[in-house]
Amino acid sequence: MELFSFYNVENLFLPDPKPNHKLDPTKSGLRNWDERKYRDKLFKLAYVFQLMKEENGVLPFMIGLSEVSGRKVLEDLVQLEPFNSEYGIVHYNSMDERKVDVALLYDKNKVEIIDSETITFFFEIINKNTGYYDTTRDVLYSKVKYKEQVINVFIAHLPSKREKDINKPKRDFILNEIRGRILNIVNEDKGNVILCGDFNENPDDENLVKILYDDTNVKVLDNPFQQLFSTRNYSTFHYASGLLFDQIILSNSFFNDNNGLLFQNAEIFNSEKLSSRDRNFEGRPFRTYAGTRYLGGYSDHFPVFVRFRDW
Repeated sequence: MELFSFYNVENLFLPDPKPNHKLDPTKSGLRNWDERKYRDKLFKLAYVFQLMKEENGVLPFMIGLSEVSGRKVLEDLVQLEPFNSEYGIVHYNSMDERKVDVALLYDKNKVEIIDSETITFFFEIINKNTGYYDTTRDVLYSKVKYKEQVINVFIAHLPSKREKDINKPKRDFILNEIRGRILNIVNEDKGNVILCGDFNENPDDENLVKILYDDTNVKVLDNPFQQLFSTRNYSTFHYASGLLFDQIILSNSFFNDNNGLLFQNAEIFNSEKLSSRDRNFEGRPFRTYAGTRYLGGYSDHFPVFVRFRDW
């Protein structure tokens, strides 16, 4: 058995140089983000995967992450148990205005990185004759080998829904670009594809339904999180609304009995140990911050994973 996981870890920044200086904006944008809180956050994130290992018998062989700021935070994370420096890192700094990126962690004993690159997007600022462009988080592409099997992994953290969803055209554009790349891989190379991320859209939204089909309306990808969402399983919340923005989408090859990795099921890792201690927010993720108020939790998202049967 193997697991592939994705986790939005909620603002994993290095400690601020002046964490108690309240007048000027800090690098992280988090109030009093000091060394103690940073180390506590690292240990909590590591514990999430230790708990996942205890409940499933194995650590994920690959982990997609979002809301990480810089490579150093990842280096600090993989030194901890249960990773014990046995996990490699694929990461690039993006041009995101908040300096948060996506990344891939992988078990170096199982996975070899063949190639990797970022897919960067620039958006012209409308009605502003400034010459400036709006940027967002890169999509990370990695081509990996697992037991002689090549897997193409895309990790995304799409622009958020805010201010009457002004970012929807950006998400539309990014997903259409990624769809084109995936179709080339699936149709021309018959390759294995994993697309994961925080899409800031639910599985039944138009973009995430469209991406499953090619131009002749043949289904080439499968999103096992559609079923979870239809039965009111959520990975994050916004006020009273449950959301399943965190998803792992797979090419049809993972549903073929002849494939080295055969899809078994998808889960939201919503362990009670990762859930809010506040009765008013029972069943929701125990987050690190609520606005400017430090809560000391794990993240405002639950991790998600898919389980594969291995050869």
